[in-house]
Amino acid sequence: MSAPTEEAAATPGTPAGDPSDASESYDPNTPHDDPAHALLAHLAALRERVTALVEHRAAGDPTADDPLRGLYLSDDAVRHLLRTWPSADAAPPHAPAGYPAGPGDRLALLAGRAGLTELDTAVLLIALAPDVDRTFEPLYGYLNDDVSRRRATVGLALDLCGVPAHLAAVRGRFHASAPLRALGLLEVEEPERPFLTRSLRVPDRLAGHLLGDDTPDAALLGRLHPMPDPLPAGADAEDFTRRLAARLQDGPLTVYLREQREGDGLAALASVLRAANLDALCCSGPEDDLSTVPELLREARLGGRAVVVSGLPGQPGPLVRALTAATDVTVLLTDPRPYDPHWAPHDPLVLDAPGRRAGGAAAWRAALGPDADGFDLATAVAPYRLGGDRIQRAAHAARALATFDGGPVTADHVRLAARRQSASGLESHARRIRPAVDWRDLVLPEAPLTQLRELALRARHRDRVLGDWRLSAGGGRGRGVLGLFAGESGTGKTLSAEVVAADLGLDLYVVQLSSIVDKYVGETEKNLERIFTEADRTDAVLLFDEADAVFGKRSEVKDSHDRYANMESAYLLQRLESFDGIALLTTNLRANIDEAFTRRLDLVVDFPFPDAGQRLALWRHGLSHVPSADGIDPAPLARDFELAGGSIRSAVVTAAYLAAGRGDHVTAGDLLEGARREYRKAGRLVPGEGGW
Repeated sequence: MSAPTEEAAATPGTPAGDPSDASESYDPNTPHDDPAHALLAHLAALRERVTALVEHRAAGDPTADDPLRGLYLSDDAVRHLLRTWPSADAAPPHAPAGYPAGPGDRLALLAGRAGLTELDTAVLLIALAPDVDRTFEPLYGYLNDDVSRRRATVGLALDLCGVPAHLAAVRGRFHASAPLRALGLLEVEEPERPFLTRSLRVPDRLAGHLLGDDTPDAALLGRLHPMPDPLPAGADAEDFTRRLAARLQDGPLTVYLREQREGDGLAALASVLRAANLDALCCSGPEDDLSTVPELLREARLGGRAVVVSGLPGQPGPLVRALTAATDVTVLLTDPRPYDPHWAPHDPLVLDAPGRRAGGAAAWRAALGPDADGFDLATAVAPYRLGGDRIQRAAHAARALATFDGGPVTADHVRLAARRQSASGLESHARRIRPAVDWRDLVLPEAPLTQLRELALRARHRDRVLGDWRLSAGGGRGRGVLGLFAGESGTGKTLSAEVVAADLGLDLYVVQLSSIVDKYVGETEKNLERIFTEADRTDAVLLFDEADAVFGKRSEVKDSHDRYANMESAYLLQRLESFDGIALLTTNLRANIDEAFTRRLDLVVDFPFPDAGQRLALWRHGLSHVPSADGIDPAPLARDFELAGGSIRSAVVTAAYLAAGRGDHVTAGDLLEGARREYRKAGRLVPGEGGW
């Protein structure tokens, strides 16, 4: 096979130098910002190196003019190979050429983002050439000594780069863990062949990108969706956006954003990405397999974009591990579940999504635009607690409904669309409360206040007392802190639990008894075990409200129901002893709690019914943030109405609604009406009515 000339290398049927030849149409003296034009500039330089190598090979090859060259080995060909056997210190015939970045030069930009060496970039271009300009095929066939092998091989690429093939560092650039292959930029095919004769292939998506095509990889079709538009947020969200955007501008980062309500995390990330001037690929967590993760990461690398994944699958560990392993790509994950360190060996930056005022008229107005001008938007959306992209989706649905009806968007359209977007954000077995109170919000006698502060002190110092000072009872007992709050309804038990959690800087999880108790044997214990296991490894305060429903007294066994009820109690006794977290129990009927549970408690706090002085303090505390009429005095109410703190708060709320309905301040009459309503709810005689 004769050495191909420029004319022979041209496309069959096309004269050499014809403008239809892509490589001949490039003018190196003409600046251009088109990606395809920049890539052709690299190919023009590569053509010169290929031509030089062809001439170098043909100069001393006695079989260069043999028409069957490459199909068999003659005696002359064997002797030529023996004469040209490379020595260990042979100097390379050519040095790799540099690739200075120019306008629209995507190859140079990709090399910089992916951390490719000059050799990596040269190999990538050599492997890419036949996919962009077919005239490289016969040239590669000649250089491979095989007319059927028209792609670059490892050996040919190293020859064109002028690098000896025996160097371990050079061969390592083709390893599966090296950047070219690890980042999905190059495929080394035919593993059964000797290393130097293995073919090199560039994925079609990479070739399209370098030529200016931004269409996502076909494997990602149906998985990508646009990022929602950022919505108006409060001052806390703005500070969060500013700080995280500044961190993203410093370099690639992996972030796990836990959202309190579905959609809030995605909306927060949209604001952060806009502030950081960073594009992103947004997708939902794949439920079936991880086969598209390499394509997703490669797509992000090609465009210098972040990866945003919302709604992780049921078992998120494999996906999180695959994404966090890509340290050169910014990966932003958002999900309602708390981050589990078992998901990945390297933890991301774990943050809580900033809260958003659900149902805020500003967010709805931003989503609806001019369509919100025809009705009272604030009144229409007040009942709905939607966040993030849910508001945008509801706005889109409202417009669709209005178009179907053939008229403008109305309040009815918005209400209907909002109801369809509503979703529960509760945990599986417990309701999460972010404490927003402190000790100043408690109006209690000194004795229970002292006990509550001691409870917080025990939680802080349990490791020192029970561990370092070896005061643990042993027997596999945990280092948990257990407290019982006993008192009538409305005396401040749940509020006190929230204050304790706030003082410790922890979240409060209120256990839903309806999700625990199960009529089937053994299911209640399984539900409790899931809660305790999660609480053991979570820094939080667990609250069992109305605990006598679960921690009640054991009874004499008279039938199978008594037996299984006692089994549940026995399990709880054992589980409490090994508990390492903080658990609080509340009850209105302390006498119903089994004594065995009481013995395992660290503290029992009794909440007395408030006397007249405490009731006055509760009335004043409830009115502290309410616009009230001048000279209003709740002292007569505190004296005449024996109400607990919860009932006093309800009375103040009733009075506030009455005042808001009039557009006025709260008056003494409003407070009196609120107190009377609380008496009527309790079935008590109201002072001044009904024979009082």
